[in-house]
Amino acid sequence: MPMDIFGASSMGYVVIESAQLSRWQALLTQGIGLHQQQADADCLAFRMDQHQRRIIICRGPAENVTAIGWQLRDQATLDTVLQRLAARGIKVTTSTPEQAAERGVQAFWRLLGPKALAIELFIQPLLSREPLNMLCAGFVTGACGMGHVAITSRRGKTMRRFWEEIFDARHSDSIVEKMAGVTLDIEFFRVNPRHHSIAIAQVRGLAIDPIRTQVQHLNLLTTSVADLTACFLRCRQLGFAIAHEIGEHPNDREQSFYVLSPSGFELEVGWNALEVDERNWRPAHYQGISLWGHKAEKHGAWHALSQNLGNFAQGLRSLRNPEYSPLPEQSQRCDSDCSKRRLHRRR
Repeated sequence: MPMDIFGASSMGYVVIESAQLSRWQALLTQGIGLHQQQADADCLAFRMDQHQRRIIICRGPAENVTAIGWQLRDQATLDTVLQRLAARGIKVTTSTPEQAAERGVQAFWRLLGPKALAIELFIQPLLSREPLNMLCAGFVTGACGMGHVAITSRRGKTMRRFWEEIFDARHSDSIVEKMAGVTLDIEFFRVNPRHHSIAIAQVRGLAIDPIRTQVQHLNLLTTSVADLTACFLRCRQLGFAIAHEIGEHPNDREQSFYVLSPSGFELEVGWNALEVDERNWRPAHYQGISLWGHKAEKHGAWHALSQNLGNFAQGLRSLRNPEYSPLPEQSQRCDSDCSKRRLHRRR
């Protein structure tokens, strides 16, 4: 029987390229409160648990997320993923020892994922016994990973297929949200008990992507509401723009706020996100991203107009180039492995 790897993968680390290392250092240590593992002229690395590296900032001009590390449970899971990638003609390269050390893992396997965002597969993280020096008491990691990623896409269905076919992702629920003058259809997918590790947003009725960066936001979960509010106050006191103040989402019931990172995408810091009970979970549909709160900071009418015009201009620019996907746009005949796995789930 084909192997179902649901529950055997999680978000492991994030690599960001930026020329603003000092601002990133301030945000992640003084604002979010992470443990700084490395700081030199070309690289910053941060811990939030025993893993040597969870967030890595490399000096460069991109001001963007350049790779997401995806942790797999064991060699059998890695072999299954590599077989699925090979069956679809997706090229995979193996890391050098130097590259793996920079990521804080023993080795990784790299592929170009949807929207040309690199995905790096690994099994064994390098661990540290050094006590954590953090402003937060702790973060939720473990088998469910370090958080989630939200991505805007012009090819939402194809991106969804990638996560379903390669990682056995399951649809948790969906939300319709009006934001910056457009309607977004957002779908949430889980690969383990965490309510979602991937959220995919697509503009309704327009084949545009209004977000410049590869991701719209990255999420980290604190272990207490006290740490959530303390993070919020520190970020604001440090002068970082708060994209959305503290509020609560209707689907995973997470309380969170969003701070604008030095590179332009958002970091969501949250608390108390639910985990899915597979025995009785049914996908639901929600109107609006928030039950309460999550209000944008008041910057005035000119700021709102500038943001809306900027998003519109970015959307027009996105039309110039096709959005990359390792899978074809049109629905393709599922291979026997995929078909058998879906039949097994129905039973």
